[in-house]
Amino acid sequence: MALLFLRDISLSFGAAPLLNKIHFQVEPLERVCIVGRNGEGKSTLLKIIEGIQPADEGTRIVQDGVKIAKLRQDVPHDIQGSVFDVVALGLGDIGRILKDYHHAALDGDMDQLADLQQQIEAQNGWEMNQKVDTILSKLDLPPDDEFSSLSGGMKRRVLLAQALVQQPDILLLDEPTNHLDIPSIQWLEGFVKSLRCALVFITHDRAFLQALATRIVEVDRGQLYSWDCDYLTYLERKQAQLESEAKSNSEFDKKLAQEEVWIRQGIKARRTRNEGRVRALEKLRLERQARRSQQGSANLQVNLADTSGKKVIELSNLSFAWPDKVIVENFSTLIMRGDKVGLIGPNGCGKSTLLKILLGQQQPQSGEVELGTNLQIAYFDQHRAKLNEELSVAENVMDSSDHVEINGQRKHIIGYLSDFLFAPDRARQPVKSLSGGERNRLLLAQVFAKPSNLLILDEPTNDLDVETLELLEDLLMNYQGTVLIVSHDRAFLNNVATSSIVFDGPGLVNEYVGGYDDWLRQRPQVEPKTKKADKSTPISQPEPAKPAKKLSYKDQREYDALPGIIEQLENQLEALSAEIGDSRFYQQEQQKIDKTLAKMQRKESELEQAFARWESLESQLN
Repeated sequence: MALLFLRDISLSFGAAPLLNKIHFQVEPLERVCIVGRNGEGKSTLLKIIEGIQPADEGTRIVQDGVKIAKLRQDVPHDIQGSVFDVVALGLGDIGRILKDYHHAALDGDMDQLADLQQQIEAQNGWEMNQKVDTILSKLDLPPDDEFSSLSGGMKRRVLLAQALVQQPDILLLDEPTNHLDIPSIQWLEGFVKSLRCALVFITHDRAFLQALATRIVEVDRGQLYSWDCDYLTYLERKQAQLESEAKSNSEFDKKLAQEEVWIRQGIKARRTRNEGRVRALEKLRLERQARRSQQGSANLQVNLADTSGKKVIELSNLSFAWPDKVIVENFSTLIMRGDKVGLIGPNGCGKSTLLKILLGQQQPQSGEVELGTNLQIAYFDQHRAKLNEELSVAENVMDSSDHVEINGQRKHIIGYLSDFLFAPDRARQPVKSLSGGERNRLLLAQVFAKPSNLLILDEPTNDLDVETLELLEDLLMNYQGTVLIVSHDRAFLNNVATSSIVFDGPGLVNEYVGGYDDWLRQRPQVEPKTKKADKSTPISQPEPAKPAKKLSYKDQREYDALPGIIEQLENQLEALSAEIGDSRFYQQEQQKIDKTLAKMQRKESELEQAFARWESLESQLN
């Protein structure tokens, strides 16, 4: 039996209904992902399910005793108190009493404790207190830490605990992965799978969606379409549906055009025309008028500057540390024109600091940074980029003119913004009226209007619908310049990045060929499957084979790069062997000896993995 049922729900905020006589239900333990373009009504539907948004028409039926809880989309800035306080507030009035009791116990206020104890016992509150303790333990949360002092990922974990302490039958999640790093997303993914409740969620993270959803519900032009399958199967079925719809609409329009020709024939035909046929034509006209066409696709373009030099950024033995934290140690890399480089690592590891060093905005403590020639940089920074809330969408993009020039073509600002799916009336509205996805599209429009040959994209994917994400991926893959991407979207990194700079540990920054999944395969902690190379015998470097049709673009780039990587690792190992073989090596401080030996072991492991990967790709060519 369904836990919740929506029947004939309609809701309008303008001319066309956002939801038009839709039906929706939630079954026990199912995990439903709501998908659709930005502005189609996904978050509104979630609010109707929660019961905080009334519909214009229709019925919302919730089974007796069913509890619904929601994880907030954004972390509020005004929450005060300890982790225990915030989680307990999920229980309502008894939660506030438990919070006061918790503080009185810490303060040793015996009189207040006695009074609160009576209130707790009167409301069976000790059982509720146990629920709070259990959920804090399950989510590994420190009860007495101040909420305001936590990282963004930990704050979202606390808010999840606040929702879960209610023991909901239906849990609602609206973009739960926004601003979370990959380890936090993977933790959330695993934890949600273990829950014994129904889940209704919205996400732009395709890997998260594929891992969790047992059913997909699409919001499209006021209607809901349910797909009992995973995300990849949904994409195939949706494409088939769109093709069928296009064919049906084409046949309908052809018939309507024929009837319109008939009704406009001469006097003789009008005298003999069939009144039933006239009524059928009127019905066709009404049906065509009521049809809502699918919104056009975004047409993203980047304003290309003149070509940069072949070498874009070169780092040599780079090191940098804050007083309490090592960011990068002895890291070297060369970024060439056309490279698409992903920066991967948990929140707080130093990705933004490394970006500043790469761009010359922060000086390293040792090592060198050399920027290439003729660089023109466009920077997308979701957290620091400024949108003037009071100005219109158009005014936030244009400068002194109401035109922009994109790759030599002059476009009116309204036409340019339409490429980013802003209708003319929407382009004239103030920014404060925009949704999260619309704000991200506007930031992209700002950045892409500037001539560039080096794009810096810091978390560009938050709040974008999946279709716009895929268009952005295509644009970046075909971009003739160089791209540096900070992202926690695993699918996005896999599809765009040709190489990855990864924070594998404190101060330990490594570079890998390919995207996120490629890093997982190559990272040092993976046990090598090949026999260790004999350092006493010179290792002959494999000769690169000619490209084969079997290899993908990413694999071919990796295959071509591996001989050079192997040679570099061999040279590093040779130098380390010479250093360790020196009679004075073991006369140093033990800490320095251990550090060098660990580095030797790490480089040996990397060499083994490079050989294993080269052999794997080589086997595909034979």
